[in-house]
Amino acid sequence: MLAQEQLKQIGTVAKESGVPIKTIRYYEELGLLQASGRTEGGFRLFKSDVLERLHFIKRAQSLGLNLSEIKEILQVYDQGELPCDRVKIKLEEKLAEIDEQIQQLLLLKSQLKQLLSSHKTIPPQTDQIICPIIELGAQQD
Repeated sequence: MLAQEQLKQIGTVAKESGVPIKTIRYYEELGLLQASGRTEGGFRLFKSDVLERLHFIKRAQSLGLNLSEIKEILQVYDQGELPCDRVKIKLEEKLAEIDEQIQQLLLLKSQLKQLLSSHKTIPPQTDQIICPIIELGAQQD
């Protein structure tokens, strides 16, 4: 007879994973995790593989994937398929987004440098202008 798998209470899972109980509940609500049952006191019980799943979620988030994207990947995995093709597509999309953000930041940096260099001295105060650096700089755009 096979030994029954040891289930872990949510508090133990939180302690071992470093993920707060509230977050674990939220992940369960979203469908990222599934409790295997509850104790008589109502505490959620999880299989020991929940720790690997939580580690995967945290790592995927650190790579820029949102919870919806992570859920899609986990659904593929839960159907018995390796989700690496889907992961590769998502990471390529993230890379393209980062490249776009870099371009936008470089443009902003250039605009800020131009504003600062064109306003070495601050013009006198007027009632119509809050800050000439920003407002007169906007007219140059």
